[in-house]
Amino acid sequence: MTTERFIRIFAGAVVLVSLALGVRQSPIFVSGYFLWLTVFVGANLFQSGFTRFCPLEMLLKKTGMKSAGSSR
Repeated sequence: MTTERFIRIFAGAVVLVSLALGVRQSPIFVSGYFLWLTVFVGANLFQSGFTRFCPLEMLLKKTGMKSAGSSR
């Protein structure tokens, strides 16, 4: 698995979980403040599209995960 694919999966999972925890109609609702986590993930994805700076990508590269552009 590449860093880019992992980041997409991780971001999608965080958004879905934060929506499940933050929307009142959800059976596992905890608090509306969890919606701020969705905002944070969206803002980070947006800025990383312009700046190519992603803290999770840096962490994954340090652990040895390959990026899509590197040789296998």
